[in-house]
Amino acid sequence: MSDFLKKFFPEVYRRISEPGLSLESNYCKYHSEVLQLFTSSLYLAGLTATFFASYTTRKLGRRLTMLIAGVFFILGTVFNAAAQDLAMLIIGRILLGSGVGFANQASPLFLSEMAPTNIRGGLNISFQLNITVGILFANLVNYGTAQITGGWGWRLSLGLAGIPAVLLTVGALLILDTPNSLIERGRLEEGKAVLRKIWGTNDIEPEYLQLVEASRVAKEVKHPFKNLLKRRNQPQLIIAIALQIFHQFAGINAVMFYAPVLFNTLGFGADASLYSAVITGAVNVLSTIVSIYSVDKVGRRFLLLEAGVQMFLSQVIIAIILGIKVKDHSDDLHKGYAVFVVIMVCTFVSAFAWSWGPLGWLIPSETFPLETRSAGQSVAVCVNLLFMFVIGQTFLSMLCHVKYGIFLFFSGWVLIMSIFILLLLPETKNIPIEEMTERVWKQHWLWKRFMDGDDHVVGQNRHKNGFDPTSRL
Repeated sequence: MSDFLKKFFPEVYRRISEPGLSLESNYCKYHSEVLQLFTSSLYLAGLTATFFASYTTRKLGRRLTMLIAGVFFILGTVFNAAAQDLAMLIIGRILLGSGVGFANQASPLFLSEMAPTNIRGGLNISFQLNITVGILFANLVNYGTAQITGGWGWRLSLGLAGIPAVLLTVGALLILDTPNSLIERGRLEEGKAVLRKIWGTNDIEPEYLQLVEASRVAKEVKHPFKNLLKRRNQPQLIIAIALQIFHQFAGINAVMFYAPVLFNTLGFGADASLYSAVITGAVNVLSTIVSIYSVDKVGRRFLLLEAGVQMFLSQVIIAIILGIKVKDHSDDLHKGYAVFVVIMVCTFVSAFAWSWGPLGWLIPSETFPLETRSAGQSVAVCVNLLFMFVIGQTFLSMLCHVKYGIFLFFSGWVLIMSIFILLLLPETKNIPIEEMTERVWKQHWLWKRFMDGDDHVVGQNRHKNGFDPTSRL
């Protein structure tokens, strides 16, 4: 919005409102270190908050951690909507980032632990679906408030973020914690009651005993982050870290967060660029729904590999068109080419939305054993936010200097991550979380070498070392 840029980023505003006064490339119109800092400050705050969220998730439970996230979101919204200067605006972003850190830590764990095995993938992806719905609504709100005259539309746009923040906070007050978390914290009867509600039957003794044994193993681990480095936990750790790095270097956040800027750079005009961003947001939502219905049928690997081909080709085509048609000082992109660029962006977004978007969070949350699950999820969130910060801090600079080559940069990463999936990611479809070690990691051509000498397997032999879980009852 021009009023927002005029108040907080006047240099950028002058550059786009008075193009005749600037000799800079069209790719550099939005290049601003301060604007990049504003965008990326959220991810840096989320990165820091993740370390605290790991503790609260383990000691206070998944439910209270989501409640803390909701409070941070509400405070951040208040600061942003009432911002009088850039410092106040960045404080609001930092509070919102803290909420992201706590929410991303607890929500995927909550969904994975509450879901029955046969629908775990689809239910967990509902987390990503709601993110995409939020992005779509944010684009619609931005489009609507951009039409408001008087210079206060941006405050309404930022203030409306309080609605999902309140919904998250109220929701966290109403839900029950997961049986895994309750049993891990010694609240056995409460955990058993929640387990009955999940399965809809009183015959939950085998599952309950399995969780009791997993909890016993988890309590033996005094330093979960240190335990992550043990040989038997390295495959899950490597997969989780790699997925989060690839999640960002696929280029999705650069495309989605800067979509209006990108389309404006291509000569669409302010309103047209926001309209195009709404289209990509809608594609994002619809494609995530596709993932919900297909992930537990065709599996994780198929979706990731198919999307890799689609994402690679669409980004290469975009780079070719921009390289030929968008010069440093060209006034406009021909309408036909502009529409084709939007179609290719939507092709890229759809592929990401039914694969890397949701599965980047699903796979780490379902592969770590209980004793390292909270720490493992914390590492995944931390790595994701770190590289999200890197992309947010560098994208506009890269767009200015590399120009259309930025899409070739991201397509190169898509090729690398597709090869990684082909060779190193095992299929986890319809495998109970507690049986991952025996049925997944010990069967993989490479990772099985890391399982040698595994001194305990949760859920496979519940009576090792003389322990009988029934003695806990």
